[in-house]
Amino acid sequence: MIGLRPAARDGIVALGAHCDDIAIGAGASLHTLCAARPGLRVDALVLSGGGTEREDEELAALTAFCPGADLRLTVLKLPDGRLPAHWDEAKNALEDLRARTRPDLIFAPWRGDAHQDHRGLAELVPTVWRDHLTLGYEIVKWDGDLGRPTVYQPLADGVAETKVGLLQEHYPSQRHRPWYDRETFLGLARIRGIECNARYAEAFHVNKLTIDLAGG
Repeated sequence: MIGLRPAARDGIVALGAHCDDIAIGAGASLHTLCAARPGLRVDALVLSGGGTEREDEELAALTAFCPGADLRLTVLKLPDGRLPAHWDEAKNALEDLRARTRPDLIFAPWRGDAHQDHRGLAELVPTVWRDHLTLGYEIVKWDGDLGRPTVYQPLADGVAETKVGLLQEHYPSQRHRPWYDRETFLGLARIRGIECNARYAEAFHVNKLTIDLAGG
């Protein structure tokens, strides 16, 4: 498996349509990054769930997923499942975030996601951050929209288990969902691990990236 090691990361933006999207899609990678770089700035924006128990869950969860990080979380109150009707509000929120951050890396949903809120957010991201490395995460669900990702973050021993434990601990409002369980999350991580010659991994989609073969 060919690997590239990016330059040191000083700031990350993590975007989600709903509370728990970021943790499900990129929680293990966030944990890996933050554990390796104490003080890393993480600006997280979630478009829905503000003012509800889900906002409290999200803050507790991302604090645990980003150990030692300078975490700054904003949770808006856009209605769940209605992002296309609130396009301007979502776009303005992303523009406001861009104005106050300089991320080296962005985590966001990928544009092949079947959920209209996830897909809508993914489509907005490159209209706001045009020259940034964006990793499009995947969220397992009944739609059957998992694709063929091209970028993998192999997970060190125990990190996949840590992710599953934190998801179960910090999102009690989601435990009633039939797919929200240990087997689902570890199963997908195991499949992605097989694809990159690791035990477990998180996988991402990349629309564009450049490489510097001269190393300048």
